[in-house]
Amino acid sequence: MPADTALADVAASLRSGETRPTPYVESLRTRSEDIEPEIHALLEEPDRWGRLQREAGALEACFDDPAARPPLYGVPVGVKDIFHVDGFPTRAGSDLPSEALTGSEAAAVRALRNAGALVLGKTVTTEFAYFEPGPTRNPHDTDHTPGGSSSGSAAAVAAGLCPLALGSQTIGSVIRPAAFCGVVGLKPTYGRIPIDGVLPVAPSVDHVGCFTRDVAGARLAASVLYDHWRPDSTIEAPVLGVPEGPYLEQADDEGLEGFENHVERLERAGYDVRRVDLLGDVEAVNDRHDRLVAVETALSHSELFDEYGEHYAEATAALIREGHAVGVGELCAARTGRGALREEVERTMDEEGLDVWICPGAPGPAPEGIDDTGDPVMNLPWTHCGLPAVALPASTTEGGLPLGLQCVSRFGSDERLLSWAEEIAEALAGVDGPSV
Repeated sequence: MPADTALADVAASLRSGETRPTPYVESLRTRSEDIEPEIHALLEEPDRWGRLQREAGALEACFDDPAARPPLYGVPVGVKDIFHVDGFPTRAGSDLPSEALTGSEAAAVRALRNAGALVLGKTVTTEFAYFEPGPTRNPHDTDHTPGGSSSGSAAAVAAGLCPLALGSQTIGSVIRPAAFCGVVGLKPTYGRIPIDGVLPVAPSVDHVGCFTRDVAGARLAASVLYDHWRPDSTIEAPVLGVPEGPYLEQADDEGLEGFENHVERLERAGYDVRRVDLLGDVEAVNDRHDRLVAVETALSHSELFDEYGEHYAEATAALIREGHAVGVGELCAARTGRGALREEVERTMDEEGLDVWICPGAPGPAPEGIDDTGDPVMNLPWTHCGLPAVALPASTTEGGLPLGLQCVSRFGSDERLLSWAEEIAEALAGVDGPSV
């Protein structure tokens, strides 16, 4: 089985016994030795492959009967280094001592392990999941950023180092790197994947998410990661909405040109696409979210920053100092604004008969250089109001960089959104049109 096989196919092959976990781990080792020195998606681990072979062998010994094998039996998973994982230090891309960042294993990691997954290792994150980048490079062009803050997780899946990786999103840290790296990114409805055991940034808007190579893999991962997953076999074609106005105008020329091409392809495939004014006050939304993140980051890091402030990168330290200046009234208004924006978005969907918003996954392709992870403005409003979002690989630029399409739906409609996203992805790939 090729190392870059998609998650659902990997899981099926491992469960059936067509592929055994130990040789599959060995195939990933070979791929990693070829690719990882250029990508830098994983944190170093002295005996990674020996450990994984021991864990894979133990798993094989426990599950002789294929019928008893759990859904992610033998699947290696990358884990963003703000998740606590038993047996691994947490550094969060920072210079703080790991003993200052200890905690119980993340609920999402426990869920994956209970489903038979193996932890490939920790993946690179920007410092404390903010903007100070690590060494990770975009697998499509190593002169470009993979995005952030879940840079290592997105790059690891894109490079075929693992078929599934965990990330988090507080502004745009799942959808944007997925778009830049040409993979599927899932940001759930706020709260549907537990955030327990993950270093907080801004708890009011922190989301656990994941990366896979296709939507079928995202659905499989979601069925394990969500506390209450409700399988959905929806096949009616969704009505798609394009949020016209200042929000969409934040994309750059190349991003907008690519997005309009995606819209045209979906219309040719038979989708009903409606252009609707939305987020005319996006600058105010952006400002409100940024202030909310600043003050909640300051609160989350209060004790750590007091003791280790000199170890923080300047960008993170500046965010925390900004948060100290935000008053209680402004914090309350920012939190209240999340619900008001959600009501506005969903009311517009009801009035216009929309099922899914489609928009660029990022302002354009991945910027050159790795000192900047790109702008999250195309993701920010949806994170602010906690709506589920999926990034789909949609096209590539003339230079070979991916452009992603972002699909967003109503609060709590994750199962239906993923069903629709799978068909939208097929339509974008020219497989067929929507079901009717």
